[in-house]
Formats: sequence, structure tokens, C-alpha cells
Amino acid sequence: MLAEVSANRLYLLRACYLLIGLGLAIMIYPGIISPSENTPHMNSVVRSLLGAISLLAFVGIRYPLKMLPILLFELLWKSIWILAFGLRLWTAGRLDADNSQTLGECIFGVVIVLIATPWDYVFKHYFAAPGDPWRKQA
Repeated sequence: MLAEVSANRLYLLRACYLLIGLGLAIMIYPGIISPSENTPHMNSVVRSLLGAISLLAFVGIRYPLKMLPILLFELLWKSIWILAFGLRLWTAGRLDADNSQTLGECIFGVVIVLIATPWDYVFKHYFAAPGDPWRKQA
């Protein structure tokens, strides 16, 4: 499997996982380690989800191909946010400072993941490969 992806691409994937893991750790872990007394419910849920993504991204440094679904998740949620929220706010002229920052970060993340992902490997192993059986094989 590793022979299908160049060593340089594996290093690029590892750098991507490190960027995601450290970036989220710096931004999210303080709010997980010492949350305020009145943290809104959805903020606590988002922090927990992003904390888990951060930990899994660190696993991706060791297993860059096995953890590709983390990068695909990053690509998908950021693309959805850009298309459903960021661009809509921007075209309506209602992009405040927080949303503008999020839009920039999401665009950066999408570009990085698009560049780092070995797309031929993804298509071969996630879309063209046969699915797992629904039942135990006799």
C-alpha cells in the first residue's frame, strides 16, 4: 500500500495532520481543559468533536494513509461551511469579522487538503474497491 504513494506525499500528509492536530490543540484544548461555567451546549459539543479530530490527526502522523478519512472529513465540513454559509454571507455583504476569519481559514484548509491528498489512492481504495460484505462469509 505504501508503495502506491510517494515518500514526499507521505511527508506532506504528515505535515497536514500535524497542522490540523496542533492548530486545533492550540485553539480548542484550553476550552476543554478549563471550560467556563456557562459554556453553551453546542459549543461544548463542537469543542469535544474538534478535540477528537485533533487527537486522530496526531494518529495520522504515524499512519497517514489509514487516517485519510480525517482529511476527507476536514475537506467536506469546510467545503459545506464555505458553500452554505460563508459565500452566502459574503455575497449578501453580511460577512462580519468572525465569519470572515472562518471563511479564510476554511478556504486555506480546503486548499491544503486538496493539495496533500493522494487522490488516485483515495479513488482506488475508497470508491473503486469493493465494499465490505454485509454478512459474515461462510
